[in-house]
This record gives sequence, structure tokens and C-alpha cells, in this order.
Amino acid sequence: MNDSTREHAPVALVLVSHSRALAQGAVELAGQMAPGVLLIAAGGMADGGLGTSYDTVEEAVVEATGDGRSAVVLTDLGSAVLTAESVLDLLDEDVAARVRIADAPFVEGAVAAAVTAHGGADLATVLASAVHAGSTFGEAAGAPAVAVAAQDDGVLRTTAVLRNPLGLHARPAAVVARMLAAYDAKVRVNGANAASVLELMKLGATKGVELRIETEGPQAAQARDALVAAVEGGFGEI
Repeated sequence: MNDSTREHAPVALVLVSHSRALAQGAVELAGQMAPGVLLIAAGGMADGGLGTSYDTVEEAVVEATGDGRSAVVLTDLGSAVLTAESVLDLLDEDVAARVRIADAPFVEGAVAAAVTAHGGADLATVLASAVHAGSTFGEAAGAPAVAVAAQDDGVLRTTAVLRNPLGLHARPAAVVARMLAAYDAKVRVNGANAASVLELMKLGATKGVELRIETEGPQAAQARDALVAAVEGGFGEI
């Protein structure tokens, strides 16, 4: 779990798995992309065996909701959901009101929710991000989320070529999503929502690929310039 002495985003995540190693691995992965979010692993039984422990999950939820934070709980299998629901049923009402169990894929949902939470989003938005992660990877590869807008609609358009060796993999995708959260603008990259780590990763864009960047909104120009600079700088990997 993250260092609880740090200042964290207003929404934390609890990852409930039958496997301690799986829960800890998911926390490590999501934590690399969203270092400002409190991520707590609640995996396995007290003796290290496979299963879910009521006490472990309860302790994790209580920690996650400390200091007035809200929390999204992600689970790997059906009985983990039952354990999480049992914990919520017995929590104080004021705490339970700040907790939601996400019907979302475990790893993808954790990554998407963590990056969204890192930007300071509220509970409903973080929950929606986790849930949407399931549909993101369920769509046909390469299918644009929306049709390309007409040229006279006020959208700013430019291109940039990926320079870093591994292209738009997980870490740069998270960098982009976190960075763009600071701007009042909608940004699309090759038709994908640039605020979504998973949609960016789904592009499979590798070194040398030209990215088509479209921005709109009050800070469209600033968002465009920041994204182009990040791409041309290789996301700090060159």
C-alpha cells in the first residue's frame, strides 16, 4: 500500500483479490501511473492462502476512507464482491456513504480509476472511469469513439510523431492523462479520448507513429501545446 503519511487525492482505491500477490501487483502497477492516490491491497487470507478475509477488507476500507476520503473498491472474483458488500453493510453510515464497489475489470479498472483519481476527480467520476474500463477494451480495436469533427467546428488540430522507443505504452499514457486533467479542454488522439489511459494504450501506437491531435475548449491551445511538447520530448524516455 502507499505511504499513508503522504497527502493523497480525495478518492482512494481498495483492491480486493483472492491472491495477496495479485492485489499487491495491481497496486504497484496503478501506483506507477498515479502516485498521488492512496492504493490499498486487500488480498488473500491472513495466513497467506488464497481467499478473501473480511477483517483484511474492513481494515483496508477504513484506512482508505480516513481523513474524509472517499473510496472505490475493485474486486477480482464473485466472492470478493460478497466480502466487500458484507464490510459495507456493517460500516458506519457516514463511512459507507463514501464507498462504492465498482463493477469493473480488476486491473484495467484499477489503472483507469487511479489515473482519474490522481487528477482530483470526485467519487462518481472515479467510479465511472473504472466501470468504463470494461467497455474500452471490449470495443473493436481501432474503432474511433466518435466521428471526426468537421474542419470548421473550432477544433484545433495538429500532429506529432512518437519518438520514445516504446511509444504510447502504459507510463506515457498515464503521463498524458494526468497532464491533460489540468486543462479545461477535450483532447483526442487518433480518435481516442486522451483523458483515458486505456483508450490511449489501446491505440497500440509505437515509435515513429504520427499522432493526430484534436483539442477543443477554453484551454484547447494550452492543452495542445503541452501534449505536443510531451510527445516531442519522448515523455522523458529519450
